Amino acid sequence: MKITPFRALRPSKEKVSDIASLPYDVMDTAEAIEMASGNPDSFLHVVRSEIDLPADIDPYDDEVYNRARKALERLRAEDKIVREDAPSIYIYRQTMGAHKQTAVVGCCDIDDYANGLILKHEKTRQDKEDDRTRHILTTNANTGQVFLTYRDVAAIDWIVKFECEADPIYDFEADDGVRHTVWRAVRTTALSQMFATVPKVYIADGHHRSAASYRAGAERRKAAGANADPAAEYNRFMACLFPASQLQILPYNRCVKDLNGLSPEAFMAKVREVFEVTEIDEPEVNAPTSCAMYFDKKWYRLSWDVPADIEDPVSRLDVSWLQDHLLSPVLGINDPRTDERIFFVGGIRGNAELISSVDSGNASVAFSMYPTTVEQMMEIADAGQTMPPKSTWFEPKLRSGLLIHTLD
Repeated sequence: MKITPFRALRPSKEKVSDIASLPYDVMDTAEAIEMASGNPDSFLHVVRSEIDLPADIDPYDDEVYNRARKALERLRAEDKIVREDAPSIYIYRQTMGAHKQTAVVGCCDIDDYANGLILKHEKTRQDKEDDRTRHILTTNANTGQVFLTYRDVAAIDWIVKFECEADPIYDFEADDGVRHTVWRAVRTTALSQMFATVPKVYIADGHHRSAASYRAGAERRKAAGANADPAAEYNRFMACLFPASQLQILPYNRCVKDLNGLSPEAFMAKVREVFEVTEIDEPEVNAPTSCAMYFDKKWYRLSWDVPADIEDPVSRLDVSWLQDHLLSPVLGINDPRTDERIFFVGGIRGNAELISSVDSGNASVAFSMYPTTVEQMMEIADAGQTMPPKSTWFEPKLRSGLLIHTLD
């Protein structure tokens, strides 16, 4: 792996808590408008620039991308975001309650993505790739980090530990209660050398940002032609690299809008044909090969056994088992990527969101899942396979606008 320092654009210490925002893809437009309300410096004006345009505008209109560029340019012109004097690698710690995770932030090489040193576990959608590619090229920047992980390396942990003993450049608590602490690393050469021994890393979150960063860099190379510079910043993209043991995955839960024409009684009969069903008071899911189902104002535990001869790591996932044995054959959800009869609820929202969805009539049945593990994610990526959609929900989320990498 090649990890390179970069001359970041970053907020002033006084403005960082106003500017830094949640990433673009964890909220819809209405939520983004509410989050940015009364805060003209919120980075949502860059990463969700449609909030400053008429409500009926096409989300892929040129003006959406031009407005993002103008919002970033304004923050720079007003010296609310400034350029670092020298290239740096950073250390970024997030604290969410008792949970802490600490990343090395640097630039990865787009060729490492192309050559399979940066492994994927999800398919990307063309429209979302196109959107992020245009955003990068129009703003000339990676405005959000890609979330990568790697199998722990003791020497990297040791370097990071010592870097965190210095005074941070940022240390603040966001409005969601997550604390964000950033240090400018001193041992940059040592960190780059140690990552050169890491054979591969894994995309935990940010598959579309990764693909778009590669495409944007490749477009800049092509445009430069014979003058393409292998040392140019467009050959790189910004990433946070976390040791796998520190990561926290929450469940990604499922809601289905209707019962595919079945009566409640017929639906429950089919569920009992393929699962061990137990009525429960508390919907907590504490072990794999089980989930909790909310239906008709009651919670049920669905349990199953995975035969030992099923070795395929994707088929053994709880989300796959539910999909293959209930959502598809019983409820008719054959393609959860595109079927509008299913929607997904991140585990951070809790089971109350599932109850509300069903009791309000927005869904007929909901499923609370046991979280996929980081090791399962890496095993599937190692095998060159893809996970079902909405298999992982990582928390806490990386803040956009803390550090920005430009392509020049």
